[in-house]
Amino acid sequence: MDIWSKEKRSECMSKIRSKGTKPELALRKSLFARGFRYRVNDKNLPGKPDIVLLKYKTVIFLHGCFWHRHEGCKYAYTPKTNTKFWVDKITSNVERDKVNLQKLTVLGWNVITVWECEIRHEYKHDLTPLIDKVTKIICDNHLEN
Repeated sequence: MDIWSKEKRSECMSKIRSKGTKPELALRKSLFARGFRYRVNDKNLPGKPDIVLLKYKTVIFLHGCFWHRHEGCKYAYTPKTNTKFWVDKITSNVERDKVNLQKLTVLGWNVITVWECEIRHEYKHDLTPLIDKVTKIICDNHLEN
C-alpha cells in the first residue's frame, strides 16, 4: 500500500523529467566544452537518443538506473508497493532499450550508454574521468570507421 494518495503520487511522478535533467545537462555541457557538437533527442532515430553526434555516427543514452535497471546499482531497486506494475514497467523499458540498441547497430550507429549513477557521483565534483572515457570511446569508434 502506498503512503500517499493516488493524486499525490500522480503529482510526484509527473514531475520526473525525461529530458533536460541535471545529469544530462552536465554531460552535454562537458562534451560541448571538448568541442563536440551534437543534436538532442533526435526523433528520427530509434529510442530518441539523448545525444546524437552525427560526425562520429555515435549516439549516447543517459539512462536512469531505476528506470532502465542498471544491474548491480543501488538505485535500481524494486519498489515495495505496486510491485507487479513496477516490474512490468521496468522490464518493458529494458526490452525496448535492447530493441533500440539492435536497430541503431543495424543502421551503423555506435551506441554509448552512460548511467545516471556515473554522473551522480561525479557531476558535483569533476566529470573529467567520465568525459575522458566517453571521448575515448567516441574517437576510437570514429577511427575504426
